[in-house]
Amino acid sequence: MAELPRAIRAERQNVETTLDILREALGRPQRSVVELTAIGGFLQNVYNGIENILKQALRQRGIQPPRSDAWHKELLEHSVKAGLIPSDLADELYDYMSFRHFFIHGYGIMLTEPPLQDLASRLPAVWARFITEIERALGA
Repeated sequence: MAELPRAIRAERQNVETTLDILREALGRPQRSVVELTAIGGFLQNVYNGIENILKQALRQRGIQPPRSDAWHKELLEHSVKAGLIPSDLADELYDYMSFRHFFIHGYGIMLTEPPLQDLASRLPAVWARFITEIERALGA
Protein backbone atom coordinates (compact mmCIF):
# COMPACT_ATOMS: atom_id res chain seq x y z
CA MET A 1 0.00 0.00 0.00
CA ALA A 2 1.43 3.37 -1.00
CA GLU A 3 2.04 6.03 1.60
CA LEU A 4 0.31 9.40 1.41
CA PRO A 5 2.58 12.17 0.15
CA ARG A 6 4.31 14.16 2.87
CA ALA A 7 2.30 17.35 2.24
CA ILE A 8 -0.98 15.44 2.62
CA ARG A 9 0.26 13.69 5.78
CA ALA A 10 1.20 17.08 7.28
CA GLU A 11 -2.22 18.55 6.45
CA ARG A 12 -3.89 15.48 7.93
CA GLN A 13 -1.95 15.85 11.17
CA ASN A 14 -2.84 19.55 11.42
CA VAL A 15 -6.53 18.86 10.75
CA GLU A 16 -6.66 16.08 13.33
CA THR A 17 -4.99 18.31 15.94
CA THR A 18 -7.49 21.06 15.12
CA LEU A 19 -10.37 18.59 15.51
CA ASP A 20 -9.07 17.67 18.98
CA ILE A 21 -9.00 21.34 19.97
CA LEU A 22 -12.46 21.84 18.46
CA ARG A 23 -13.80 19.00 20.65
CA GLU A 24 -12.29 20.75 23.67
CA ALA A 25 -13.91 24.07 22.71
CA LEU A 26 -17.27 22.36 22.21
CA GLY A 27 -16.98 20.92 25.72
CA ARG A 28 -17.02 24.33 27.36
CA PRO A 29 -20.27 24.83 29.27
CA GLN A 30 -20.87 28.42 28.18
CA ARG A 31 -20.06 29.90 24.83
CA SER A 32 -19.55 33.60 24.51
CA VAL A 33 -18.78 35.34 21.24
CA VAL A 34 -15.13 34.50 21.96
CA GLU A 35 -15.78 30.74 22.06
CA LEU A 36 -18.12 30.91 19.06
CA THR A 37 -15.51 32.76 17.05
CA ALA A 38 -12.86 30.22 18.06
CA ILE A 39 -15.17 27.36 17.02
CA GLY A 40 -15.77 29.13 13.71
CA GLY A 41 -12.03 29.51 13.24
CA PHE A 42 -11.45 25.81 13.85
CA LEU A 43 -14.19 24.89 11.35
CA GLN A 44 -12.59 27.18 8.79
CA ASN A 45 -9.12 25.74 9.53
CA VAL A 46 -10.32 22.18 8.97
CA TYR A 47 -11.96 23.12 5.69
CA ASN A 48 -8.78 24.90 4.57
CA GLY A 49 -6.90 21.68 5.31
CA ILE A 50 -9.39 19.72 3.21
CA GLU A 51 -8.90 22.14 0.31
CA ASN A 52 -5.12 21.88 0.67
CA ILE A 53 -5.33 18.08 0.54
CA LEU A 54 -7.56 18.22 -2.54
CA LYS A 55 -5.11 20.56 -4.30
CA GLN A 56 -2.20 18.24 -3.49
CA ALA A 57 -4.16 15.16 -4.60
CA LEU A 58 -5.10 16.80 -7.89
CA ARG A 59 -1.49 17.78 -8.50
CA GLN A 60 -0.39 14.22 -7.76
CA ARG A 61 -2.72 13.15 -10.57
CA GLY A 62 -1.26 15.76 -12.91
CA ILE A 63 -4.28 18.07 -12.68
CA GLN A 64 -3.71 21.73 -11.90
CA PRO A 65 -6.15 23.09 -9.29
CA PRO A 66 -8.51 25.78 -10.57
CA ARG A 67 -7.44 29.42 -10.38
CA SER A 68 -10.61 31.31 -11.25
CA ASP A 69 -12.53 33.59 -8.90
CA ALA A 70 -14.78 30.61 -8.10
CA TRP A 71 -11.88 28.24 -7.45
CA HIS A 72 -13.20 26.99 -4.09
CA LYS A 73 -16.35 25.59 -5.69
CA GLU A 74 -14.49 24.42 -8.78
CA LEU A 75 -11.98 22.58 -6.58
CA LEU A 76 -14.76 20.38 -5.26
CA GLU A 77 -16.15 19.87 -8.76
CA HIS A 78 -12.72 18.95 -10.16
CA SER A 79 -12.16 16.58 -7.24
CA VAL A 80 -15.39 14.74 -8.02
CA LYS A 81 -14.55 14.53 -11.73
CA ALA A 82 -11.06 13.24 -10.88
CA GLY A 83 -12.54 10.51 -8.69
CA LEU A 84 -11.00 11.82 -5.48
CA ILE A 85 -14.31 12.19 -3.67
CA PRO A 86 -17.88 11.14 -4.47
CA SER A 87 -20.45 13.80 -5.31
CA ASP A 88 -22.47 13.26 -2.12
CA LEU A 89 -19.36 13.98 -0.04
CA ALA A 90 -18.73 17.11 -2.12
CA ASP A 91 -22.30 18.16 -1.31
CA GLU A 92 -21.50 17.88 2.40
CA LEU A 93 -18.27 19.80 1.92
CA TYR A 94 -20.16 22.64 0.21
CA ASP A 95 -21.68 23.45 3.63
CA TYR A 96 -18.19 23.93 5.06
CA MET A 97 -17.04 25.87 2.00
CA SER A 98 -20.02 28.20 2.41
CA PHE A 99 -19.27 28.62 6.11
CA ARG A 100 -15.62 29.33 5.34
CA HIS A 101 -16.70 32.11 2.98
CA PHE A 102 -19.05 33.57 5.60
CA PHE A 103 -16.41 33.33 8.31
CA ILE A 104 -13.65 34.95 6.24
CA HIS A 105 -15.84 37.79 4.99
CA GLY A 106 -18.08 38.33 8.01
CA TYR A 107 -17.69 39.16 11.67
CA GLY A 108 -17.41 36.83 14.65
CA ILE A 109 -20.18 38.75 16.36
CA MET A 110 -22.56 37.48 13.66
CA LEU A 111 -22.04 33.82 14.59
CA THR A 112 -24.80 31.94 16.36
CA GLU A 113 -24.49 28.67 18.18
CA PRO A 114 -27.03 26.41 16.38
CA PRO A 115 -25.40 26.49 12.91
CA LEU A 116 -21.93 26.17 14.43
CA GLN A 117 -23.05 23.24 16.55
CA ASP A 118 -24.55 21.55 13.49
CA LEU A 119 -21.39 21.94 11.40
CA ALA A 120 -19.10 21.00 14.30
CA SER A 121 -21.08 17.90 15.26
CA ARG A 122 -21.00 16.59 11.67
CA LEU A 123 -17.37 17.44 11.01
CA PRO A 124 -15.62 14.40 12.57
CA ALA A 125 -17.66 11.99 10.44
CA VAL A 126 -17.23 14.15 7.32
CA TRP A 127 -13.48 14.29 7.94
CA ALA A 128 -13.23 10.53 8.51
CA ARG A 129 -15.07 9.85 5.27
CA PHE A 130 -13.02 12.45 3.41
CA ILE A 131 -9.67 11.00 4.47
CA THR A 132 -10.87 7.46 3.70
CA GLU A 133 -11.87 8.55 0.19
CA ILE A 134 -8.56 10.35 -0.38
CA GLU A 135 -6.58 7.31 0.77
CA ARG A 136 -8.67 5.08 -1.50
CA ALA A 137 -8.27 7.40 -4.48
CA LEU A 138 -4.52 7.73 -4.00
CA GLY A 139 -3.97 4.07 -3.25
CA ALA A 140 -2.58 4.75 0.22
